Amino acid sequence: MDLQTAFNVVMSLAAFMGGYILNRITSSLDKLDDDVRSMPMKYVAKDDYRRDIDHLTNICQQIFNKLDGKVDK
Repeated sequence: MDLQTAFNVVMSLAAFMGGYILNRITSSLDKLDDDVRSMPMKYVAKDDYRRDIDHLTNICQQIFNKLDGKVDK
């Protein structure tokens, strides 16, 4: 095997590995992009959570007030 053939083999292996790594990075970025886009469907925003907890707290307070009114009678 002469020097040119060895150089061609090394360069083709390097190009193959570079292409493979680039393909893996691209597919990982696509998967990450899909995960980020689906986050609003899976997770609750902090403001929405806070609003819902405040609403539940108000309902519990109303129930406790009614129970306190029943105990006093």
